[in-house]
Amino acid sequence: MTNPFFRLSLKQKMFFARHMAIMTRAGMRVVDVIKTMKRQAPSGSYGKLLDDLASDVKNGQFLADSLAKHRGLFGDFFINIIKVGEVSGTLADNLEYLADSLKKKHELQSKVQGALIYPVIILISTLGMAGGMMFFIFPKILPIFKSLKVELPLITKIFIGISNFLINHGLFVLLIIAAGLIVGALLLRIKILRYGWHRAILMIPFAGSMVRDYNMVNFSRSLALLLKSGVKIVQALEITSSSTQNLVYKAQLKNASIEVGKGELASKTLAKSSRLFPITFTEMIGIGEETGKLAETASYLSDYFEQELDASTKSFSDILEPVLLLTMGGIVMFIALSIILPIYKVTTSVHG
Repeated sequence: MTNPFFRLSLKQKMFFARHMAIMTRAGMRVVDVIKTMKRQAPSGSYGKLLDDLASDVKNGQFLADSLAKHRGLFGDFFINIIKVGEVSGTLADNLEYLADSLKKKHELQSKVQGALIYPVIILISTLGMAGGMMFFIFPKILPIFKSLKVELPLITKIFIGISNFLINHGLFVLLIIAAGLIVGALLLRIKILRYGWHRAILMIPFAGSMVRDYNMVNFSRSLALLLKSGVKIVQALEITSSSTQNLVYKAQLKNASIEVGKGELASKTLAKSSRLFPITFTEMIGIGEETGKLAETASYLSDYFEQELDASTKSFSDILEPVLLLTMGGIVMFIALSIILPIYKVTTSVHG
């Protein structure tokens, strides 16, 4: 039994599939491949997981059936690709496709995260600098201001008020923020509230288009791989739905699998949700259905929307960076004027 808190990262799943693909293609038995991976793995939950898989396969189980016992770690998408490969005798090929798909997904996540790193660093630096000035530097200067026999400028009074409030009640403010974040996280565990949150994000003008493109890339890539591996379109839509994190897309894909199962074309079903599935996407899916090249079309669409996502994340970063820099500059100017103006006022009064 593996640790209930243990989770496999996307990178770990990618390496698992890659190593399995290389060694099974070289002619090694699946059980020997897993044992080899176990010898290379660090001790702990991952090693215990490999022991469980090796034991099951050695006792005659299919690898997919053994992986299904750890569905929470691997997911339906991963398991079904391997299942189809074992049944069709194309396990090495399917593992290679899976590793490539996971690699692209990992690269996509890294691109999105990378585009947000610099703005986040600027934001943290700004808050850190303002906090340092407010908690450590300004309290030392404040007694000097109080000893001056001049009326302090309004901006200095405001800064003194903010500083005093945060010094006296800062811990309480932090506790409220922490409690708010915890309550928010707990509320998002409720499915209907999480669904509403996911829908709300999609309605935000710029962020919504990024979320849509991100889901289009993952959906297209997953669909292409499943179809290429021999999975039927209805099952492919159902599997993709189960592996989708956004609940709005999950519901639409689940509904699409039901409609396609009744004989409806996937393109027509998805076209009913134009906010989620752009016209370019549904029309190209329609062409893929007509020509019998749906897997190739889905693969092309994943590349197309990845380029769109690259452009939108770059634009988002380009817009956000100057906004944060201006904000940082505004805070610095506010603090500087709060300190400099009283000194200037005293100096001019003395010389006057």
